[in-house]
Amino acid sequence: MGQSKDKPPTERAIRALLDKHACPVPYHEVRTRLLGNIACPDPAVQPMAVIAGLWGGALPEFDSMDDANALLGALVMGLWNELADHQDPKKPFRATRVPLEPTGANLGNLGMVRAQEVEGFVEGLFNGEEEAGLPERAHEAVTHLGEIRAMMAGVADLIERTRNEPEDRGQIKETIKHLRVMTEIMETEIHAAVLACTRARAQTLPGITTPLGTRH
Repeated sequence: MGQSKDKPPTERAIRALLDKHACPVPYHEVRTRLLGNIACPDPAVQPMAVIAGLWGGALPEFDSMDDANALLGALVMGLWNELADHQDPKKPFRATRVPLEPTGANLGNLGMVRAQEVEGFVEGLFNGEEEAGLPERAHEAVTHLGEIRAMMAGVADLIERTRNEPEDRGQIKETIKHLRVMTEIMETEIHAAVLACTRARAQTLPGITTPLGTRH
């Protein structure tokens, strides 16, 4: 699964590597967690430590150097660098695409994926700390993202609790429409937080101390 140096690894290739090494964090959440780490105000963030954090703090065991290089190349040289492009105001972040046919399973999956994307981003932004010094716009974004996460998780929970009941396709379609609008807001807030943190780092501005609990 080697990649040429010019072409970044595909989503499919990265998903396959995460599966192969039994990464406990799903691909969509890996993306947002890395993006949060890239934006993190803490100057001590190290990509290798962040990658190890996906496996709970220690990299998985590799069968060979080729295996190690394939995973680290895909995540550090590939995905990390690709996500770093979102520090450019003209390159906003986009959430992972998910199936949107109006079924209960798809609706539940959409809510769960979006909730996990928010969790990953905020976790990355805080870099394992209980609080972070965030610029004002990023502080606001974390608050808004916490509200979006709660709504998304609430929909996923509702679907789980009512999965044995008959499906109302019309209602499901309507709810998917609402979640798509919320996804756009989520993307806007994530991008705003990334840009605010990038600017603050460049200008070494003091931030507002934001407790991790703000995300809920």
